[in-house]
Parts: sequence; structure tokens; C-alpha cells
Amino acid sequence: MIFAIKRLFQIVSSKSVLKLVWNCKNISEFHNFVSLLLFKMSKSQSFLYPIAPKSKTVDNFHGTEITDLYRSLEDPDSEITKDYVEQQNKISQPFLEDCPEWKKFNEKITKLWNYPKYTCPWREGDNYYFFKNDGLQNQSVLFKLKNLNDPDPRVFLDPNQLSEDGTVALSTTAFSDDGKIFAYGLSESGSDWIKIKIKDVETDREYGEVLEKIKFSSIAWTHDNKGFFYSQYPDQDGKTDGSETQANENEKLFYHRIGDPQSNDTLCVEFPNEPIWRTDPIVSDCGKYLILNVVKDCRDNMVYYADLEKEGHITKNLTIYPIINEFEADYEYITNNGLNMIFRTNKDAPNYQLIVIDFNNPNKKHWKTLIKEHDTDVIDEVLCCAHNYLIISYMHDVKNVLKVFDLTSGNYIRDFPLDIGTVSLSGERKFTEIFFTFISFLNPGTIYRFDFANGIQSEPEVYRDIKLNLKKFEKEDYIVEQIFYKSRDNTKVPMFVIRKKTKEVQPRPCLLYGYGGFNVSLNPTFNITGLMFIDTFDGVLAYPNIRGGGEYGEKWHNSGRLLNKQNVFDDFQHAAKYLINNKYTTKNKLMIQGGSNGGLLVGACINQTPELFGAAVAQVGVMDMLRFHKFTIGIAWCSDYGNPSEKKEDFENLYKYSPLHNVHEPRNDIEEYPSTLLLTADHDDRVSPLHSLKFAAALQDAVRSSKFQNKPILLRVYTKAGHGAGKPTAKKIEEATDIMTFAFKSLEIDQVNL
Repeated sequence: MIFAIKRLFQIVSSKSVLKLVWNCKNISEFHNFVSLLLFKMSKSQSFLYPIAPKSKTVDNFHGTEITDLYRSLEDPDSEITKDYVEQQNKISQPFLEDCPEWKKFNEKITKLWNYPKYTCPWREGDNYYFFKNDGLQNQSVLFKLKNLNDPDPRVFLDPNQLSEDGTVALSTTAFSDDGKIFAYGLSESGSDWIKIKIKDVETDREYGEVLEKIKFSSIAWTHDNKGFFYSQYPDQDGKTDGSETQANENEKLFYHRIGDPQSNDTLCVEFPNEPIWRTDPIVSDCGKYLILNVVKDCRDNMVYYADLEKEGHITKNLTIYPIINEFEADYEYITNNGLNMIFRTNKDAPNYQLIVIDFNNPNKKHWKTLIKEHDTDVIDEVLCCAHNYLIISYMHDVKNVLKVFDLTSGNYIRDFPLDIGTVSLSGERKFTEIFFTFISFLNPGTIYRFDFANGIQSEPEVYRDIKLNLKKFEKEDYIVEQIFYKSRDNTKVPMFVIRKKTKEVQPRPCLLYGYGGFNVSLNPTFNITGLMFIDTFDGVLAYPNIRGGGEYGEKWHNSGRLLNKQNVFDDFQHAAKYLINNKYTTKNKLMIQGGSNGGLLVGACINQTPELFGAAVAQVGVMDMLRFHKFTIGIAWCSDYGNPSEKKEDFENLYKYSPLHNVHEPRNDIEEYPSTLLLTADHDDRVSPLHSLKFAAALQDAVRSSKFQNKPILLRVYTKAGHGAGKPTAKKIEEATDIMTFAFKSLEIDQVNL
């Protein structure tokens, strides 16, 4: 220990070190001093990065030739790629896991994670169901209740019994209308591919058939309880385990009869001339109609329907009738009275409205408005329940507001009071009771029950209050602020800032998290890793609701997509500037993080303004914006990004910010990249790992000989994991530990509470 301290003293001048040591009042301050000194040492680290083989492949985009230097890394099965991944992990894993603090962070995160987690209960037939995780179970367990007062819930399905390492996940569930048969989809190693199995509710008997080649499909039971609709892809060349990159095309709608092999399933609908169209089946609340949503990307859908009573036994292609036959807006089926169908839509209503379409007379001029668009608040979620009521969750400045309306007249009835947070709903039209879960940055979840049979003006009751297994955690010790800052074009952008209560704001380590795309809102949520960041480093969490999301409806989304995508990056960078200028943090204390489209956000920002950030974590990011549409389901993202192959203006726009194509060699201190950690997984068939592999190769090649780049550029590739859905708890904790360790080693941390 003495030798180590002496070695540290050699890093800086002896006088300054002795003065700092002399001023340490206790062992804690001395530990903080040593941490800062280690940070200074880390600045001088050098890394021998793997050299990726370069390709001479040239693509021509509308007359512009682009050389793809790292094309060979697109093949996940080549020895070149496997060797490259192995070499990268040999650098990143020791950097993280050999740090003495890794084990301490892991122990603390494990302790924080270890509390019972519940979902809203819901009713199916004569039974109630809910998911529960005792704390550290890899997958949540599905429980069955005879009634809400049942003191002995029975395990109905435990995915943890399906694999030793917890990498088999329950990804979708659907009960028959009478609640007596259960269909469920299982995914393996984080892949989007699922296999559907079926079991009897009362006897637990598994039916023999297994349905395969399924991805992005719902399960829609017919009300005779004899079978269900689902969507299936045809056989494709090569493997389909989630590690492949082949584009997903030619999805078709099938009907499965219980007890039959999949080979006997009826092909109901297909669009052979539209290979990228996908189908999403819904059986109407009355059971008489099939509502078929048709999508081709991540926004706007067409609507068809079939009369199931007229069809009778489903043994051939369905006759489908077009209701909406162009991709112009979003339409979400809510419920129906006969052929009067109620939809949530943003057609002529950027904040969404509820409309009634008479399927007997579907011309737009005959549509009726049931609940009109709000001037400022967005209709976020709608639930029809208790036969004649609509529960609508509005989003007001990124906070949910819950209102009740009459289904027939559309008249407002009442509010349910809520704090700042996010609500998820559970209930059905045929039942009088609903459940809703309220969560916030400081509340892991409060589940409420409301029964319309008790009177419309009665109050919701707390059904379950989820608690942490921590005596130290007190909500009163923290503060949640919502501030509005100006972006580059003076647009006001909201941002939540969570920190410990102090008399005044002081620069602290800060984690800035963003997404900004696909109409996805970054709502208040409870995040264990974020809570640990605050508690361990006396840190700050910041969540800017940047453009591209759905926080303010379709206008907010549109202002951050296609040719407006740069607004997303500007909003995020100005969030960082606001936090620095207002003393929440400093550049060397600031780490940015984002996943998927948020990984693209991080990649673009470290290229554009590396001087703003001390560290960056990009998880499963979209990094090659000229070829994203070539792999798995990537073609669907053209609705947000554009298509570089088909439109010159899209190519020119994407080329400007594509992380892979805008990597630079640091030529001065300002251009030095922040410490960067790229995270991906070998079974991610949503955003293929090739994006992160190619970006890492470009970054490391650019900084390899730069005397101005002292901070690490690391790539970590996890095994038997995917894009995120279904990830077992053990792998979540491992990844969270890696991120915490990376923050500790990369930022100026002056205090560590373990």
C-alpha cells in the first residue's frame, strides 16, 4: 500500500500532493483524493486496439461513391468478425472487471435490485393473473389467483424453469376469450424470434403444437375459443436464432386451430407484392370482426377488416375490406358498437383524438369525433372498461393525467388525482374493475384498483405498494425538478433533473440520458442504476425530452425526424450545455448515455461536440446510417431516418450525421473523444451488432496514432443477449455494473459511497 501511494505521488509535484494530503480531514477525504489522482493517471493510458481488416467495397449513392472500409465485420459468422469481437472483449472486460470497484458496485447494485416487483393484476375468465419477481429472479413469474383476496397465489408459468441461465424469456401472452386456454410466446437469448406454445388453464396440460418463425406478432383469439390469428415469416436461408442479419420480409397472417400442427394452419392474408408490409391482427371486443392493421415501418398504418360471422370456419383466405387504404396517420382500435368502430388517431390531430368510423360507410366525410384533440395535452393511452366508460391517460408536460369519459357521448366525467409520474392501465370492457400502476423517478410502483360498480365518484384504493428492501432510501432526501431550456433554434425543451436535496446546486457527476425518436416518450420511470449513480457519487440524473419523441404529439415527433433529425442532436447537446452553465456538473463530470436510437444519438454527439462530454455510453446503437435498412427489421426505420438508397436528399442528410461516416482524428485537445463505451450483444436482431463493431473500428483507427487522444474507446459484446427485451436480471446487473465502473474510471469522481 505504501509503495502504491509513493507511486501516486510521483505523478504530480511532491509539494502539491503533500499539501492535498495534509488538508484531508479524514480517511474519506483521503480516499476521494486518491480517486482523483487515479483519474489523472488514467488520462495517460494507452490502448493497443485491434486492427480491423479493411475493405475496398464502394457503394454509389446517387452519384457519390462511399467506401465501406469495414464491410467484413457485417458477417457475424466469419472468423474475422469472431476474432475481432474476442480481441475487443479482451480489452474492455479487464478494463471494467479488473477494477477493484467493479465487485463493490456489483454487490451494491445487486442489493438495490433485490426487492419484490409486481405488475398490475388483470382478469381472464374466472381468474386473476399478475407477474412477480422476488427480486433477483432472472425472469418474472406469472401467478394465478382465484380472486383478489386469494392468500395463496399459484405459480402458473415460471420462465426460470425453462433455462439454467435465464435466457429464455416470456415475450407475449394471450388468453382465450373464456380464459380457459393460454397461448404464450418464448424468446431465446434476447432474440425477437419467438415460439408460441399453448396450455390448458385448469390442468396445466401443454398442447403438443409449437408455432415457429414468428416475430413482431400479436396473438388474437377468436371468441369461439378454438384458435387465434398470428403473423409468420416464411423460411429463410440460414439460421434464425437472432444472430443473423438477413432482412425480414413477406410476413403473412395465419389462423391456428388448437390441437393442430402448424403445418395445417390457414393462410388468411398476404400481400405478395409488398414484402416489407407487416400485419397486426385484433379481434373486436364483440368477437364478430377481425381488425387488421397493416404497417410498413414505425408509423402510420392502414386498416382492413373481415366479418368473422360471415366467414364461419376459417379454412381459406379471408375476404378483407379496406377502411384506411393509405399510409397517412396512426389508427389504434379501441372498441366498437356494432360496425361503429372507435379509433385513437392523429389524423388531422397531432395530439390525437378519438373518432368513430362506421365500417358500413367508411368514407372520411362521415367520420365523427367522439373526443376531440386537446390543445396542449397528448392522448397517450385509452382503455374501454365497465361496458360504457373510457379511461384516457393524457400526457401533460411529460406527466400523465388520468380522466374518465362516457363512451356513448364522449362527455368528461372525472379525473383520478396523480403526482408527477407515469401510469399504465389494465382492464377490459366486459369487467367493471380496472387497475393502474403509478411509477415515478422515486417510486418503484403503486398499484391502484378502481371498481365502477362502487360508483363513478368513488375513490381508487391502493391494491399494492411496492417497496425497496432498503432502510436508507427516503424519497424526502431527493428532489425532482422539471426545467425548460432553450435549444439551438430557441425551442423550449423540458428536462427532468433528479438529485439529492442541497441548499444550493453544486457541480456533481452527472448522467445525461436521451432517446429522441420514433414518437417514443421518455416518461418518468424508476431506474435502479440511476438511483445508484445518485447515491454512490452524490450524482445528478438528467432526462431531456428532446424532439423526435412523442411528448408533445406528432409535431414534436416530426420536428426530430427525417430532414429535421439534427434538431435531436442539438437538443441533447444544449441539455449538456445547460447543465454545465447552471453548475449542475462540469464537462469532466458529465457522462451521456443512450440505447438503440439513443445509441445513434450518443454516437452522433461525440462526433459533433466531443468537447462537451467526459464520457459516453452507447448501447446497441444504430451507427451505420447508410446501410441500416439492409438488415433484419431495419427497413422499418426509414419512417424516422429516410431511405438513403431511394432518395438523394435522405442520403445527403444521413451522411451528414451518420456516426460511422463522421469519425475524425483528434487534432487538438478540443477534438479528443470522451471516454467511450460501446455496448452490444451477439443475438441482437433488432439493431445488429455490426453497427457497433464497425463504429468501434472506425473510432479506434482514427485515434490510434493521435497524441491528443488519451481517453479509451472500448467495445463490449455480451453473449446470449439481445436488444434488451427479456434480458435476465443477472445480465442487467452485469451491464449496470459495467456502466457504473466505466463512469467511475472515466469521470472526475470525488466521492464514492459504497
